[in-house]
Amino acid sequence: MPETRELFDNPRAFEPLFPTDHSEELRELAAELLRKSAGLGGALHEVTRRSVVELLRSMNSYYSNLIEGHNTHPLAIEKALKNDYSSDPTLRALQLESKAHIEVQLLIEERQQADVCSQEFLDWIHKEFYGRLPEEFRVVKTRSGGEDRVIPGELRRCEVEVGRHIPPTHSSLPRFLARFAEAYQPDRLDPLDRIIAAAASHHRLAWVHPYLDGNGRVTRLFTHAYLNRIKIDGHRLWMVTRGLARRRDDYMSALSLADAGRRNDLDGRGNLSNEGLAKFCRFFLDTAIDQVEFMSSLLDLDAMQERILFAAERRISEKRAAKEIPRLLCDVFLRGEVQRGEAARILQKPERTARRILGTLLDDGLLVSNGSGEPVRIGFPAAVVGYYFPRLYPEGVEFDRAGVL
Repeated sequence: MPETRELFDNPRAFEPLFPTDHSEELRELAAELLRKSAGLGGALHEVTRRSVVELLRSMNSYYSNLIEGHNTHPLAIEKALKNDYSSDPTLRALQLESKAHIEVQLLIEERQQADVCSQEFLDWIHKEFYGRLPEEFRVVKTRSGGEDRVIPGELRRCEVEVGRHIPPTHSSLPRFLARFAEAYQPDRLDPLDRIIAAAASHHRLAWVHPYLDGNGRVTRLFTHAYLNRIKIDGHRLWMVTRGLARRRDDYMSALSLADAGRRNDLDGRGNLSNEGLAKFCRFFLDTAIDQVEFMSSLLDLDAMQERILFAAERRISEKRAAKEIPRLLCDVFLRGEVQRGEAARILQKPERTARRILGTLLDDGLLVSNGSGEPVRIGFPAAVVGYYFPRLYPEGVEFDRAGVL
């Protein structure tokens, strides 16, 4: 069907909002995702789980920004969270961007938004994210070669083109977003259709392109909120963005395929291709299942302890740690937290020696605490993430520290 500007004034332009003729296959994938996600991390202590989730927020920021072509090393992100910024203006801006993503994701998780598909919530995500960005990231080039400024939380006020895709007119955006909210509100859907909706809404929000810039990040943050809202995020222990970034070309191809207009009378009854949307949903759900399986393998308790022991033994061999630390680190990981007074017993060392070893582990971030005298819990500093969680980041990033800051 022809892509005319008049057609894109009407919300019918982005129908179908759910793929038809593929519902049984997609529901089977949704059921598999539901089942596998429900069992993720069940053996982890709650305190340890929160530490893993904190790490995964940084990971999610890394991959979401990487999809946009912004590559910020995990160590640089870790430093940004401590307000330790590079003197290089370009790297500092990337650090601020990464920190903004992490902070907004945490706000989303704390907010527990009921009306997760509303324009109000989407605008709030954009406002919180762009309000934290450095000024240079709020300026975009226009088609005429000039510049325009992104206003945090405001819908775009001009027409745009995204590659070959022409999004709706700016004046029609409230109508498109109202239809979006109506169609995908999870309370109106059964448990499996909600999961399919997480996939379909991801594409349709990107298709609408409601903001002058930042639509990719807002869409992925929205999807995180949606999965959190329907309780399909495995206690926040898996995030689909990692899979989308690691298959970036396939992700972009799937998005483009779902942008296409209806090809013929066998391709649904809406303006857009039913087959294209179905293929995108299949890609999204396959990617999500892959990420759940990946995190399940990482969080196996026996395997996790082996990796902690290996990393500790490596530090011992390099004379950067006392030979008793493996026992303490594994104990803390399994129990969630340990009182400082117990360290001497676990380490089988005199009190003064135990305090010194504990202080070194805290300084290195291998253990963390809320304050002096407070219990200690496991830490996941960038220096050991590659050992504890192999392949969490791309090969070549996990251990390469050269030129980071």
